[in-house]
Amino acid sequence: MPLPRSSGILLHPTSLPSPYGIGDLGTSAYHFIDFLEQSGQRFWQVLPLTPTGYGNSPYMSFSAIAGNPLLISPELLRQDGLITTDRFDRSFPQDVVDFDQVIPYKRELLAHAYSNALTQESLQKNLEEFCEEQAAWLDDYALFMALAEAHPHQSWHQWEESLARRDPQALAAAREKHSDTIGLHQFQQYCFFKQWHNLRTYANDRNIEIIGDIPIYVSHHSADVWAHPQNFALDPDTFSVALMAGVPPDYFSATGQLWGNPIYNWEYMEQDNFSWWLDRFERLTKLVDWIRIDHFRGFDTYWQVPAGETTAINGEWREAPGEKFFQVLQEKLGNLPILAEDLGEIRPEVTILREKFHFPGMRVLVFGFGGDSHNPHLPHHYPENAIVYTGTHDNDTVLGWWLKASSHERSRLMDYFGLSHPPLAEDVPWLLIRSGLASVAKLCIVPLQDVLGLDNSARMNRPGLGAGNWSWRYSHIPEGIPDKLRHLTHLYSR
Repeated sequence: MPLPRSSGILLHPTSLPSPYGIGDLGTSAYHFIDFLEQSGQRFWQVLPLTPTGYGNSPYMSFSAIAGNPLLISPELLRQDGLITTDRFDRSFPQDVVDFDQVIPYKRELLAHAYSNALTQESLQKNLEEFCEEQAAWLDDYALFMALAEAHPHQSWHQWEESLARRDPQALAAAREKHSDTIGLHQFQQYCFFKQWHNLRTYANDRNIEIIGDIPIYVSHHSADVWAHPQNFALDPDTFSVALMAGVPPDYFSATGQLWGNPIYNWEYMEQDNFSWWLDRFERLTKLVDWIRIDHFRGFDTYWQVPAGETTAINGEWREAPGEKFFQVLQEKLGNLPILAEDLGEIRPEVTILREKFHFPGMRVLVFGFGGDSHNPHLPHHYPENAIVYTGTHDNDTVLGWWLKASSHERSRLMDYFGLSHPPLAEDVPWLLIRSGLASVAKLCIVPLQDVLGLDNSARMNRPGLGAGNWSWRYSHIPEGIPDKLRHLTHLYSR
């Protein structure tokens, strides 16, 4: 599907302002869409919207399909009459998400809302209809979450063997035993999908489209792996991870990155006509307008590391049936609006695969000033069918990068833009924003941190660090920013 020449902002909903400790799908989300409209933007890019697990990372989720309950707006629950007490009015930090405070708070609040929902006959009918419509994934997810809470600090493969192996009698007994908890998780999903649907409709009505994110891998401790173990590289006796995902050593890491997710059993998936993947893509198309595939190269070749390794050094490249998969995807679901994250060291076959299906690839401006004039992240190398970012959620903000940039990078930037003197640090983010908007790349995406000119204290994620990520929030957008962004957007025909 061709991209229009346009631009947008990268911001995960958890970073929105909110009095409830974490950004959510309430008033601030609607105000952010208003800002996008006022500033002439066409896209809002988010990170995965799924429930977060280890490290509060949206890329380590309990489900590839479910919505994150932490994003449910208490304000909207109040409007629906589901919060009927002021005991949930508490004080939280305004510039960060303190997950240790927010998670138990939201759990208590949602449990209160659920108890009130049980007294509303009309809501109960809507909830029952939702559960019936979503039963194909929701039944397994709600039971998985109930069992996970009943087995704290254990992965599902450490549960009783009858539960780990999904013995029908054991599952039936568990559903009866944990029916209240299952009902709570079903209710949370009903609230999330209702609030998200209304928010997306509000955005689409204002010509704003949502770019969602589909991580290449899923967490081992997830409803997906528990319910469909045949799709993953697991030990057949213990269900522990047999082959782990990651990337090999490179310029950025001498030991590579060991993610720990199970790689896919691609042989089985191909025999099954990729049904799990098809279902995953189809369901995401009902939530977002465009899909960004994280680690796209994993559909061409993937790095697999045997269980027991503590680094990604002792792995090997294996080929994935990416061309066959995308052909089946196209046959079953049509030409989906897909964007490909093709960053890093990739072989030519990855580009061939991406171009065969006309998926736009990515360029990142802050990567462009290392090396020489052949650097593919410099604007004069951009193809039209591409998305240019000033930076991504995984790297520093533009200002943070500039404050630590090497003398080579600084001189390259000055030379590239024809500057006779070093720019003021606060001018560098808008210099790169202007460059991205002016480029031939069809889509330009700017993290809100760069629009606000923030340093690395506003960084969203530091890969390799297991804690302290995903917590940045903003408090407001200064007056004048919408007009400034709108002027440049119109200037460069975005």
